[in-house]
Amino acid sequence: MAVHEHPRHSQGFHLPSIRRNRTASASESAVSAHSDTYTVRAYAFASLRLLTGFVFLWAFLDKTFGLGYATPSGKGWADGGSPTKGFLSGVAAGPMESTFHSWAGATSADWLFMLGLAGIGVALVAGVALRFAAVAGTLMMAFMWLAEWPPARHLSDGSPSMSPNPFVDYHLIYAVVLIALAAVAAGDTLGLGKVWARLPLIRRSRWLR
Repeated sequence: MAVHEHPRHSQGFHLPSIRRNRTASASESAVSAHSDTYTVRAYAFASLRLLTGFVFLWAFLDKTFGLGYATPSGKGWADGGSPTKGFLSGVAAGPMESTFHSWAGATSADWLFMLGLAGIGVALVAGVALRFAAVAGTLMMAFMWLAEWPPARHLSDGSPSMSPNPFVDYHLIYAVVLIALAAVAAGDTLGLGKVWARLPLIRRSRWLR
């Protein structure tokens, strides 16, 4: 005599398999979503790195060759001009006003400033030495913030400073961006960060990462 399996038994036998498939599918979806989020984040930081690097590199090129933007043609560093004299001699507020005036146009100040712009710009565009670039860039931005001195309501001659904010300006934002790029290893995407990290010297000196 044939034995017929009860329909409910048959359905019940397959339910665990269905649940497992649904669980696996949900897990795969979660992994895929996490991967997509990571990819978007990596490319977003890489784009931010490249754009920020171009800011520094362009400043270096314009001040060196007088490309006619911030630096007039014929007044570039290569033409004998000083990339720091105009900015530092124009400082008109803050606790380091006289100090910046004494640095304006000095050969050492010009070289440090220009090497900083070039080094930070190249590091960001290439995606290497981001930690070193973050330290150097943050130090540079701190000095430039002091030169601008946003807290001042009035300049040393008594005229309004026209400062838009008593604390935050673009120098602080650039400093935070540099630190963030180094913290997330933004050079690993669209950059040479991974190759750089495998070099023997970098393996021994992780602070150069």
